[in-house]
This record gives sequence, structure tokens and C-alpha cells, in this order.
Amino acid sequence: YSYQVIKHLRDYLTESQVRLYVRKKLRFRQGRLIFVYPEIDFSLPPNWELCGIWAPRFWTQLGLSLQMLFRPVETLFVPAHTLPLIGGKRNVVTVHGLEYEVSPESYGFWERLYMRYSIRYSCWKADTVIAVSENTKKDLIKLYDVAEEKIQVVYEGFAGQNQQISNFKFQISKPYLLFIGRLEERKNVSRIIETFELLKERYAIPHQLVLVGKTGYGYQSVKCKMQNAKFKDDIQELGYVTNKEKGQLLANASVFVFPSLYEGFGLPILEAQSYGIPVVTSCLSSLPEVGGEGVLYADPYNPTDIADKLYQALTLTDEAKIVLQEKMKTNLKQFSWESCAQSIASSF
Repeated sequence: YSYQVIKHLRDYLTESQVRLYVRKKLRFRQGRLIFVYPEIDFSLPPNWELCGIWAPRFWTQLGLSLQMLFRPVETLFVPAHTLPLIGGKRNVVTVHGLEYEVSPESYGFWERLYMRYSIRYSCWKADTVIAVSENTKKDLIKLYDVAEEKIQVVYEGFAGQNQQISNFKFQISKPYLLFIGRLEERKNVSRIIETFELLKERYAIPHQLVLVGKTGYGYQSVKCKMQNAKFKDDIQELGYVTNKEKGQLLANASVFVFPSLYEGFGLPILEAQSYGIPVVTSCLSSLPEVGGEGVLYADPYNPTDIADKLYQALTLTDEAKIVLQEKMKTNLKQFSWESCAQSIASSF
């Protein structure tokens, strides 16, 4: 999100002086200590200045605050939740969702505590709060009592995918259902496994279940569910994959299953739609808002309902699949990084 927004803001911040703050790291090279800046694979306009900040801990609250104290700015934009204690004259922050409030069982105590108070503070301090969905806006008003007039809804963008897929590297011998996301309770992975068991038992589908992503909070219960599953031999856990590998998996999947309990936005749905594969997702939070009409929705707490929707997706006629794919294409047109950056720039 930060990368794409900053990259596209270059087209809209052409008049003002812009200071881009990045984390510089201390490294030992050729017998001496030097500062190393992150690589940026796009050029910065002449009116943009790159400013490196080093801080071993508390980069935002210490390093960025000191910059604001000694080199104040008119407007500070933070694209990821947390404003520093010392900000600009105006402050704009993006809040990506309040998952930890809606699904607290999926987060550790200290993680919940930090996010709760840092984001509450950011919403209080900010002049404008960018919410990535209408659902996130509603949650900010309901849970944190943020004034509606200071919230601006700006959808995330979607850059599309490279459809040139070749050399499928994975050892998957059967058609498969695909999940991509962190393997944790909030993503509802345990119920995905329950749903897969139901599909196998009721409809004798030949498919495998492929789970892709890093492990997250509550992974042990997910792993236990996998190990004890009746059809565990048909469940593959691939861990983290590259973007290219993710594209290969999406392009060859029968259905993308994503019945998450809560999402601030839900980018994986758009990724799956870009490959034209049927999507079964949750009817809760922002997911209907993002998926539009080109998705099948299920109750994420009901494995039977998820299984019914997945079987419906697996048995679509060719004609029904074409209609669904047209709806996907229409939906994808709503989301662009150009529009996202332009809307954010207008809030400055």
C-alpha cells in the first residue's frame, strides 16, 4: 500500500516541496559502519527530497517525532496506522482496519493493546483519517467515536496481474481449492479445513486443498486441524510464495476460498478476480464491498454454507462462468492506484 501510494503520488504532488521519510539502517561494511537506505525502484521528482531516519527502536515515535520537532512540515501523511507524538501542522493517516477489535481472539494481548491505543491516538490527532472501506469507516465511528466528517473513504488500488503463466513448479497432481493469506484464526483457516472435509464426504470431489501463506496467531490449532483431518493427504501447506508463484497458483486453481472473519479491505479477492477464477468469500466486514457481484458469499461461521457455495462454484456451467467473469472485470475497474493517490492528495 505504502509503495503504490507513494509511487503514484508523484503525479499529483507536483507543486509543493515533498519530503519522503524512509528508515535508514546501520550496517558494517568494509571495516566501517555506514548508513544504508532502502532501494527505491522509481525516480523521485525534483521537488521531492529523500530523508533517512535512523532509530534502533520506536522509529515513528522517536525518529519521526524528532524530525517534526526540528524540521516541521505543513502536512504529514502516514500510510500505516500510527502517527508520531509530534506531528505536522496538519496530519493525515490511513487506517486499514480494526481486525484486532472485531476478532480479538486472533491477536496476542500486547499486540491488541498497542494497536488499540496507537490507532485511537492517531484518529484523535489526525485532521483527516483515510479509511480503506466504508466498513472500516463505520467501525471507526462505532468503536472509536471518530467524527464522521473527518473520515474520508479511499479504496485501495489494484495494479492487475501478469497473465503470462508458464512452468507451473508445484507438485499438485489434482485440481485444487486455493486459500492465500496468513494461516491464522482470523482468516478462518480451521473452518476452511472443516469445509473441505464436508465437500469430500458429501460430494466426493477430487480436489486438493492448497493453503498458501505465512503462519500467524493461532497457527497451532490450524496445524492440529490439518493433522487430524480425515483427508489430510489431500491438504497441502505451501508456506510463503513469491508474487510470480502466487500468480501461477491462482491461474490454475478451480476456486479461490477466502471466508475471513474480518478484513479492512480484502485485496486477495481482487487478485483472484483478475485471473477469472470463481471466488467464495465471507458475507461480513468489507468483503462484499470489495468483491461486488462477481463473488459467491457465505456465512464464515457456517462450514455447511461455505461448502454449499464452494460446490456451487465448482459446478458452474460454462455460460454461468462467463457471466461471473464479466462481473469480475466490471468490479476490478473500481480499484486503481491512480484514483487512490489522487483522492489522498486531495485531502492534503
